[in-house]
Amino acid sequence: MNYTILTYALYLVLTISLTIWVARTLFRNGHVFLLEIFHGNAEIAKSVNNLLLVGFYLINLGYAVYTLNVDTVVTGVEDLIETLSLKVGLIILILGGMHFFNLYIFFKLRKKAQLERKLNPVF
Repeated sequence: MNYTILTYALYLVLTISLTIWVARTLFRNGHVFLLEIFHGNAEIAKSVNNLLLVGFYLINLGYAVYTLNVDTVVTGVEDLIETLSLKVGLIILILGGMHFFNLYIFFKLRKKAQLERKLNPVF
């Protein structure tokens, strides 16, 4: 059995699955923030949310594929688990970082939208 090929396969399955799960969660829950940021304009909020989703996929999947290479020889299950834990752990940290960055941007934009609404109330 070629453990390196198995490591590649498991790495891709895990990282793609994690990326899809996080992206769907951000997409589903981010829509509410975008609606508020764009003052209830559902069409723009949906469009921006879709663009953010595509960008998220491109960055995360691109990085996962870019870092697919295993620098060490994987000779057994122990090496496989250690290699996967390092590589998948890094992807999880990156996904978490991107998640908090998105939240930071959403909250900043939301705060700006609320301030604009206070300064220019609609009657």
